[in-house]
Amino acid sequence: MILNILRESFLFALHALTNNRLRTVLSLLGVTIGIFSIIFVLSVVDSMEAEMKSSFDTIGSDVLFIQKWPFGPEDGAEDYEWWKYMRRRPPALRDMSSLEGRLESADAMAFEAKSSGIAAYQNNSLADAGIVAVTYKYNETIALNISEGRYFTPIECEAGKNFAIIGSTVKLQLFGNDSPLGKEMKIGGQKVYVIGVFAKEGTSLFGDGFDRAVMMPFQFATRLIPPNAEETKILIKSRTGISNKQLRDEVTGAFREVRRIKPQGEKDFSIIESSMINEIVDSIISVFNIVGMVIGIFAILVGAFSIANIMFVSVAERTPLIGIQKSLGAKNYFILIQYLFESIALCIIGGAVGLLMVWLVVMGLSALIDFNFILPLNRIFGGIAISAVVGVVAGVIPAIKASRLNPVEAMRSV
Repeated sequence: MILNILRESFLFALHALTNNRLRTVLSLLGVTIGIFSIIFVLSVVDSMEAEMKSSFDTIGSDVLFIQKWPFGPEDGAEDYEWWKYMRRRPPALRDMSSLEGRLESADAMAFEAKSSGIAAYQNNSLADAGIVAVTYKYNETIALNISEGRYFTPIECEAGKNFAIIGSTVKLQLFGNDSPLGKEMKIGGQKVYVIGVFAKEGTSLFGDGFDRAVMMPFQFATRLIPPNAEETKILIKSRTGISNKQLRDEVTGAFREVRRIKPQGEKDFSIIESSMINEIVDSIISVFNIVGMVIGIFAILVGAFSIANIMFVSVAERTPLIGIQKSLGAKNYFILIQYLFESIALCIIGGAVGLLMVWLVVMGLSALIDFNFILPLNRIFGGIAISAVVGVVAGVIPAIKASRLNPVEAMRSV
């Protein structure tokens, strides 16, 4: 019985929608724009979150960094006290050498320094290539994805061989589709031989990873790194079974000894954990989500009002028909369900069109720019669910009004 009523109500609603095509299309616009706005904004936020987190996939959760600049205020300070951080000394290779013999919780330790220079091969060049100088155990602290060739050997790093691993952008710009392995190129005026190529990472919110990098053994690259280089860091990977807190506490105490900082003295370095990065990413994403929801709510409200207005017009136009239906025995709940179905159907169709538009825009943007836009399945189901809820909210009052009409007065309104 109930299923039969639902089927008949759905057929009545479908007949009403197909008989008034222009009104249906105009009604859909509000919901379509609303669903497009909210789902597109949330899809962009999801894409940003995925890009942010994938940018740090190479960093394990058991790795710490010692560097000059912190990610945020330290030691309970409310503000980012840059004037204090600016006076700090960047970590140096000798700091890592002194630290190595003091740590029991560390499994691997490496040093990294960065600069930039012009990369060249024959008549091709790439400005602002990233010079990355590393010690041997760098690949034990950072997950490197080398698509061609290999990593450095311990002897090559110790001897400071003029070998390099280049990024995909450097390869494409200098060597095109040819293999660069074994070929001699120049970086910052120094000759190096290519022994490896990093897999393409693509552009993200945090740059393009190793795509523009020329990585070399630190002992060779020192001639390319300025003596006062700011972009230096010590990377420390913990042993199995050692928590980040244990490692952090040991590193803090040991590095204070290395820097000869008194027990009550203010430290002149920052220790960064991957969890801090995730917390920053989560806080940024939460702000974007709130902004997206606010934009979407206002857009959905506009769509809801347009549907409600159309439903009131529909009830007014079909008042005589409602009177005839009720005189033939149609119950109030049948009329109520009929108009609710019409409102929900309008909203779901409008939402589906909005989702289709989002998908087309997302695919188009992904093809046009080097950024991976995504449309998660949960956002699609969420869009349909929001559409259905809007349909109920926008149609419930007109449906109640229609169900409570007096059949005699309704038929007289012709």
